[in-house]
Formats: sequence, structure tokens, C-alpha cells
Amino acid sequence: MKKIPIGTKSFSRLVEGNYYFVDKTLMIKEFLGRVTDVTLITRPRRFGKTINMSMMAEFFDITKDSKEIFKGTKIMETPYAAEINQYPTIFISFADAKRDKETVVSTIRTQIQIQWDKYDFVFENLKGIDDAISFLMERMEDYYGKEVMVFIDEYDTPFVEAHTGGFYDEVRGGLAGLLHNSLKTSTSLKYAMLTEIQRVAKENIFSDLNNLDVYTVIDNDYSEYFGFSIE
Repeated sequence: MKKIPIGTKSFSRLVEGNYYFVDKTLMIKEFLGRVTDVTLITRPRRFGKTINMSMMAEFFDITKDSKEIFKGTKIMETPYAAEINQYPTIFISFADAKRDKETVVSTIRTQIQIQWDKYDFVFENLKGIDDAISFLMERMEDYYGKEVMVFIDEYDTPFVEAHTGGFYDEVRGGLAGLLHNSLKTSTSLKYAMLTEIQRVAKENIFSDLNNLDVYTVIDNDYSEYFGFSIE
């Protein structure tokens, strides 16, 4: 008998652990078919954002062989099945960047460090630079000869926590620069997808990011892949 996946955030674990799950892999087809540089999807908590982002990263990640995990899913019945494991991929989650400034900064650093460690074979020890994600993207493109897929889950959490905790001005510049350099000015970006819980109201950190398409809970696009569905 299959199990109910309570709290499971990893798509590979969801499949390999023999859990019940709704096949939402056609989200990959919609993502590729739109050829949008940067996609931002806003949804409340518990709408399946993290598991979907994990699914996307698992599908594209060139360091993995995910054919068995996606065997029998809807995406494998489409021409986009040929895109599986074809791109260098960065997957970062800021969901745990909460509480005080030290915890927020530490979580962000840890998430970036995990990606650096994963791809440490594409460059020598040059850590400590400001453009942490965009520089890694350059090295990945140089190594694989392919542009990079970037997935950032709950990018807004550290901004919201910083605003609530009274240290927004201390982290805003560095975080905004990190996102701008990797999602706007980097020539190594293929496509990116971000999720957030709520729009950052204090100021628009993406004011000059004109390559971004936003899909909220009231939009039909991507709506079938988040929240509850009956099949």
C-alpha cells in the first residue's frame, strides 16, 4: 500500500518512496514552451511550491540520470522528454531563511555553498567573491558548454523576515544584487523560475528586471500545477 507524503519536499523521494502523488510533470512542458527568461510564481504556503521546484530541478539536472524517476509520467509522453538531464542546474531554497539576521544570512550562505560544493569540479578554489551565483553559472557554462537552469524556491522569505526583524536595509542590497546579477545580467542563464509567498511590498527589488513574467494565484497559467486537484 502506498503512503501519504506528508511534509515530503523532494520529488525523487516522493517517487522512490512509493508515495501517492498527482502527476504534475506537464508543468515542465509549459515552462519550456513559454521560452520566458525568468518566471515568478506566487502562491500561499502548502500549495506545493517546493515539491514542484524539486521536480523541475530533478528533470533538468545534467549531473543526474532521472529517467527511472520520470518513467511513466506525462512529460515523458511529449517531445520535451528529450530535455531530461540536459542542463547544468542550480536549485536553491530560501524557505528556512527565517528569524534573526544571523540565521537568515547563514541559511542563504549554506544554500549557495551547497551548489558550489556540488559543482566544485568546474573551477578551482576561488570562493569568497560577491557574485556567488552568477560566477558559478559562468563556470558551469564553460564546463558543459550549455546555459544554466536556475530554480529559487521562496526567494522572498529572507526579505520578509528582514523587514519584520528590522534589518531589511542591512541585507537588501546584497540579496537584490545576488538575484539581479544571476537573473538579469548573466549571459549564462537559460531559464529561471522563482516562487514566493507574497510580493515584497516595501520596494520592488526587481524594478529593472524586465525579463520576468509573474503568475499569481488568480492567473490561469500554471494554475493546475499548484494546490489541490482531483484526477
